Order: sequence, then structure tokens, then C-alpha cells
Amino acid sequence: MTATATPFAPAPAARVTASRLRWPHVAIGVVALLGSALAGILVGVVDLAPTAVFRELLGALPGVDVTSGLSTRDQAILWQIRLPRVVLGGLVGATLASAGAAYQGVFRNPLADPYLLGAAAGAGLGATLAIAYGRPLLGTAAIPLAAFVGALGGVALAYILGYSAGTGRSTSALILAGVAVASFLTATQTYVMQKESDTLREVYSWILGQLGTAGWSDVRRLLPYAVVSGAVILLHRRLLDVLAVGEDEAGTLGVPAARVRLLVVAAASLGTAAAVSVSGLIGFVGIIVPHTIRLVSGASYRVVLPLSMVFGGAFLIGADLLARVVAAPAELPIGVITAFFGAPFFALVLRTSRRTVMT
Repeated sequence: MTATATPFAPAPAARVTASRLRWPHVAIGVVALLGSALAGILVGVVDLAPTAVFRELLGALPGVDVTSGLSTRDQAILWQIRLPRVVLGGLVGATLASAGAAYQGVFRNPLADPYLLGAAAGAGLGATLAIAYGRPLLGTAAIPLAAFVGALGGVALAYILGYSAGTGRSTSALILAGVAVASFLTATQTYVMQKESDTLREVYSWILGQLGTAGWSDVRRLLPYAVVSGAVILLHRRLLDVLAVGEDEAGTLGVPAARVRLLVVAAASLGTAAAVSVSGLIGFVGIIVPHTIRLVSGASYRVVLPLSMVFGGAFLIGADLLARVVAAPAELPIGVITAFFGAPFFALVLRTSRRTVMT
């Protein structure tokens, strides 16, 4: 007998595997992160010598006096362009991947991602308003600020609407509220874009995601939010394992499901909003990375969440590197690269989850 397929069906308890973080997986993740970061630093329109870069970085350590041999131009490329871009890509990737895993755990939905509750639509509307109207007053600083406020506002609206519809009884109310809010915000954004058609190109460039203008100021802007978001999510990783068996079962074990859901959603949304504000809308990271880790390391969030952070950073740095070199000397939006890999991966996850629910 087959049951009716629904994307909101809770995962059976048998599928939640008790697992511990294994050092080989951590080691592979660290190697992948360091390897992608090194490639991101060395590869570009201007090739930098690996030995000289290593000596330059070593010379930056306190008490170490080493001459790298890099020219003034190459030093500027390393410190002002390549390094902040790699660091920012790692932070954004880690934040989006961990947020995706957290959303999937809270909603028990394999298709949940960091943009589920209207964060992307809110950020898009905020950035569009800033580009169209705010820049004459505040300059380019208006764009990330407006995107951040818009993303948080979109999530807040979705949560208020979902709660009024009975979120405490079902996570489906919150998800449907997010869909409704996202549709409304996207329609508003489209209206603004049509009214201010001279901003279309810049808006679309932001929507497709970009790290090309990354600087240390962006890293400093994102870092505190990424740290707070990641810490809260990691502290709740064991409770997410309990929630995976169902809210009624979690309640019998003394786990306050509604409070855990609120804290995790708030932390994941805060990190997502901060990441989006500095990088634009980069999709599919929160689906590709957590699901790949589940296939290799198991479904326990004690494993999935920390590895998602490490591999998420490595994945986005690698995607940004591809965006730089595929059409060199031109540069593709990084969102195009993640969508190229993410769209078929999403279809695979959708097919697999549907087959599992109907079995």
C-alpha cells in the first residue's frame, strides 16, 4: 500500500542514525577547504607563484621576518583582492550550508533551503529599493544594509503569518506562509524594477550573486553574524536529531519543539540574511552540501552540521574559482555556477524524497 506523497511528511525514526563525527571526514573536509582556498588565491588572470605566496603569508605572522619576492602589484592582488574574496566565499558557503541543514532538520523536509521563508525575496526587494532609490542618499553602503533588513523582514513576516495560522501544530503552516510572503515580495520587487528600468542590469547582477567586489569590510560585516548563527545551530544539533523523529515523540522526551524551532530558524535566518547582504543571492548551497554529506557520513545532525560548514566553505570557494576561470578574462556570476550544479541535484533529491515517502 502506498501513501500519498507529501513534502512535509516527517522522517521515520529508523532513518535517524546515531553517529559521531569521525576524524577522517573532518580531515577530508579541512583538506578540501585548504585546497580550494589555495587554488582561489593562486589562480586568476594574474598567476601568483605558490612559493612566493607562501612566503608572503608566512611573513605576515608575528615574529617572522621573511621576504616573499612578490612585487607591489602582486602583493596588492593577494591582500586586497584574492584573500578577502576567498575568506568571504568560505564564510558565505559555510553559513548557507549550515543554514540549509538546520532548515531541513527543523522542518523535516529534504528540500528546505536557507531561502525557504522569504529571505531571498526580502533581500531582493531591499537591494532593489536601495539601488533604485537609496544610493543617492547613502551610496553603495545602502545595498547590503537594505538587503539585510529585507531578508530579516521577509522571515519575520513569514513567521508571524505562519504562527497566526497554527505553526505550533504543523511546520507546513510556516512553509506555506513563507511561500506566500516570498510571492508578495517578489511581485513588489518586479513592480519596482519595471518602474525603474535603468536599474535592471545592476539588480540582476546582484540577484545572480557576486564575490568580485569582496573586500575586508565585507568579511568584517559578515563575520559576527556567521559566528553567532553557527554557534547557535551547532549547540542545537543533538536536539535536531530528536526533532527528526517527530514533534510528539520529541515532546515525550522533554524537548520543547516550538522553542527549538524558533531558535534554530532565527539563527539560520540571521546568518542567511547577513550572507545574502554581502554576496547577493547564491542558490542551492544549502541543498547540495548537506545532502552530499548525508550520503557519505550519515543523517545525524551531530555530523551533518559541522561538516556542512567545512564543506560548504570549500564548495563555494571552488564555485567562485570556476566563475572566474570558465569564461576568462570575463567572469560569470557565481549564482550561475551553483545553479548549474544545483538544479539537477535538486531534481535528484526531489525524486529520491518522493520515492522514499511513497514506499
